[in-house]
Amino acid sequence: MLLRLPTSLSEAQRCLAEGAVPVGGATLVWALWQRDGFPEQAMSLRRLPQANLIEREALGAAVLLHQVDDRVPDVLRRAASTVGTGAVRRTATVGGNIVGSTLRCLLPAALVLDARATVLDRDGTYETDLAEVVAKRPLLLGIRWRDPVASGYYKAAGEAGGPPPLVVATAVHDDDGARRLFVAVRDGYEVISGTTPWRTGAEEVLRALDATDLGSLPAEARDEVRREVTAVLDRAAGR
Repeated sequence: MLLRLPTSLSEAQRCLAEGAVPVGGATLVWALWQRDGFPEQAMSLRRLPQANLIEREALGAAVLLHQVDDRVPDVLRRAASTVGTGAVRRTATVGGNIVGSTLRCLLPAALVLDARATVLDRDGTYETDLAEVVAKRPLLLGIRWRDPVASGYYKAAGEAGGPPPLVVATAVHDDDGARRLFVAVRDGYEVISGTTPWRTGAEEVLRALDATDLGSLPAEARDEVRREVTAVLDRAAGR
């Protein structure tokens, strides 16, 4: 297998056109390749500058999970810090987790940041939403978002080999003086999200969230949403 390491977008585009298979840290595909056979060409973005950004409002797809630090909002930093083991986080990439993983541990955090994705195909780069990224699995270059007023992240304790633990991500954004709450929950393998304006108290906000897809969650998950929402609204209010 030939591993190609493009250093420019045009070179990465050419690799795609020539059939190179995108690979991050290979933590998700190596076992499959050993079983089913290796592709003739693979492509890593680890030398592509656009895929290695770590900024307050941007994160590249080739960034390793252990590199995600306090330069990004707390919800995204904490999400990355809870993925797998230390050895996995030193190899796995942001793009591999969002696009390649069935668990998508970073997806709830990216959703509450109202993130947009930059992707690359054979025609060039374009911006899209995370729903398209999950559904079509394009070559992700990175994500960008608005810096939130406050954010939070909860991940339940899980057992190795057991079902995916519950994840609750929250963030409050300020849009020209009008604050809005975003919540995303991973329940099993499904990620559900909802948003509502924050005009009144926590109870009114929680009732509004119940009218979204989040209202279909099991009682235990809804209780955790209540706790996390109350906490992030307090932080956003400076309490």
